[in-house]
Amino acid sequence: MDDSVKQFQESLIEIEIEAENLLLARHQLVENDRVRNGNREALTALRKRARTTKTSVPSHFESIMKEIEGPSSRPLVKEVCTTCGDHDSMEKTWMMFPGADVFARIPFHAAHTILEKDQAQLDLDAKKLQSYVKEKSFLISEKGVLADKISQGVLRSLVSLTDKPK
Repeated sequence: MDDSVKQFQESLIEIEIEAENLLLARHQLVENDRVRNGNREALTALRKRARTTKTSVPSHFESIMKEIEGPSSRPLVKEVCTTCGDHDSMEKTWMMFPGADVFARIPFHAAHTILEKDQAQLDLDAKKLQSYVKEKSFLISEKGVLADKISQGVLRSLVSLTDKPK
């Protein structure tokens, strides 16, 4: 076989592998979003049950100031959970653990703490996957595969976008 044909064949194989990785990352991103939405819905349900919102529970500073009013034997700092609020944090609630079809009855505070940690991890994973998808799209674009669909300048500007926290 001619060297140019072998080189062309190798470049096609490389592009197909990169495209397959891109499709797998997009699929994983969709699955990640599905789980994140489920977690978000569960956290909202727990907040409704506790009759709190993200901003309805007083901050730690406000709770400290209320406790300082007079000399007493109470501790200066009273931990106030932003989800539990005045709700009984030891009240049992049902929860299905991620990745298993097992329901368990665990304390309210433990349930929302687990969900909040999972949500933070899923958010981090989503950002990593989004940057991976951008990187793979840019790599495939640089090889000229997407040239007929999206112009190089437009794709380069989309891929070079960065998310800034608000």
